[in-house]
Amino acid sequence: MSPQQKVEADPYFPDNGDPRYRVNRYELTLDYRPGPNRLAGTARLGAIAGGAPLTEFQLNLADFRIGRIKVDDRAPHYTHRGGRLRIRPSKPIRAGAAFTVEVHWSGNPKPVSSPWGGIGFEELEDGALVASQPIGAPSWYPCNDRPADKASYQISVTTPSAYSVVAGGRLLTRTTKASTTTWVYEQSVPTSSYLVGLAIGRYHTVLLGDPGEGGVPQYGHLPARLLPQFSRDFARQPAMMELFQELFGPYPFGEYAVVVTEEELDVPVEAQGLSLFGSNHVDGARGSERLVAHELAHQWFGNSVSVADWRHIWLNEGFAKYAEWLWSERSGGPTAAQLAATAHRKLSALPQDLRLSDPGRKRMFDDRLYERGGLVLHALRCALSDEAFHRMLRGWAAVHRGATVTTAAFTKHAARYAGRPLDDLFTAWLDEAALPPLPSQVAVVPMRPPYPPSNAGSL
Repeated sequence: MSPQQKVEADPYFPDNGDPRYRVNRYELTLDYRPGPNRLAGTARLGAIAGGAPLTEFQLNLADFRIGRIKVDDRAPHYTHRGGRLRIRPSKPIRAGAAFTVEVHWSGNPKPVSSPWGGIGFEELEDGALVASQPIGAPSWYPCNDRPADKASYQISVTTPSAYSVVAGGRLLTRTTKASTTTWVYEQSVPTSSYLVGLAIGRYHTVLLGDPGEGGVPQYGHLPARLLPQFSRDFARQPAMMELFQELFGPYPFGEYAVVVTEEELDVPVEAQGLSLFGSNHVDGARGSERLVAHELAHQWFGNSVSVADWRHIWLNEGFAKYAEWLWSERSGGPTAAQLAATAHRKLSALPQDLRLSDPGRKRMFDDRLYERGGLVLHALRCALSDEAFHRMLRGWAAVHRGATVTTAAFTKHAARYAGRPLDDLFTAWLDEAALPPLPSQVAVVPMRPPYPPSNAGSL
């Protein structure tokens, strides 16, 4: 963020995040005890002020007890109410200046309230799970909770040795002392606060396939009792990784992990370098394979290429939905054109009152947004050649790797690959509520690589 760049609050969640500064580094040191659900933590943030001096700023943090706070090693004035930690440094921070914030907190973490119920840190019967989209990150650590403020993370978690700790990123060290073990993870790639994932449980860890030299290590962390079903349900994930790297470009992170909890989840949830599934998503019959593809695709679209604010969420969900269709098409299932026709028929029977470019907070997770987002990409694929469409996708992921984007940036990007203006297409699909007709031109289906539709294969 340059000193001249004007940054505004998220229009859907104006109380979350502070656009007057940005964080470039979080170092979290946590101690968690599953029995009493007790969390104690220290956060050290490296940040940079924006274009004006900071006489005060805010972090988001749920209802914890604050131990102490320091700004550049000096005690500031602060208040902590309603999930907002307002901090007034002992002296103003100069415009564009780097500064550090240290926060000590403790308490019993729980989900924060949202229009979709409680989200964030969730105590399980035996462990804990963090699924923060879109505003759940403050349920367990202090943060500048806005998707556009991406930072690197180091996370250290100490917990009883019977439990495993899984976080997005590379495991640096695992150190056991007496009855506790400390796990230290490093996520060096810029990460939005809501995409910092964490799982604590009694997990069995497996390697999915053989990444080979230069490949992407893929791990599964799951209850041991689910290993037979998991081995079948996730057997084709390495093939998905291969296909998505062909279609979208190199995997944007160092490794990828999936966690399956003992408990059921309504839907799987993506985090940076990590996806979280419930036991209900493992049935031994590949019944949730499209969701496996969906969450993996988010590593490119949503996690590496992130939304500047929540108005643009279709850029996350529509792309991941279309990735489901591409996987189906290239693995011997229904083609993307067939799945698009099915989605269009379903949407035609539903109310026509959702504008994809700005759905509103209440509708940002509406099922129609996912399906219509996929249809936007299919309409664009039909308007371009197949070759130009895939070049467009790879270019989008490459140019904006690690950055944040808007709908306007995407339409401008896509137009570079078209032989004719796309304004009418984008206006109809993104800005108007009425569902446009399904494109009549059938996209060319590329030759299918060897991703057999059989259930053969194991971890």
